[in-house]
Amino acid sequence: MADDQTYVYRLAQLTEWRAAQESGEIPLRDIDRVDGYFHLSTRAQLLETARLHFADANDLVALEIEAAALGDQLKFEWAQKRGEAFPHYYGALHVKQVRRVIALVKTKTGFEFGGDLR
Repeated sequence: MADDQTYVYRLAQLTEWRAAQESGEIPLRDIDRVDGYFHLSTRAQLLETARLHFADANDLVALEIEAAALGDQLKFEWAQKRGEAFPHYYGALHVKQVRRVIALVKTKTGFEFGGDLR
């Protein structure tokens, strides 16, 4: 596995993460339900994904998950709009699979990595 594929990331608003901690599962979004998988990003893709899809979020976090732990239900598949392969997970994501929660700090042009929340 390439260095950038060691971990995959799920973007979530802090309120979504807090709700997931209570339920034990990370919820699907409407786009995930339609496509049939969790939309994830590599670390290199994450900030651009946040900028494109979460521009209005003020409490964004990145949930870091070890890719190898997701097994063969994790597939890197081509995303035509972005011109690169993205990680897609065809299973349930559980809070216990999250190894680190990283705050994303909003900037004038997008987001940057902040500190760890756990």
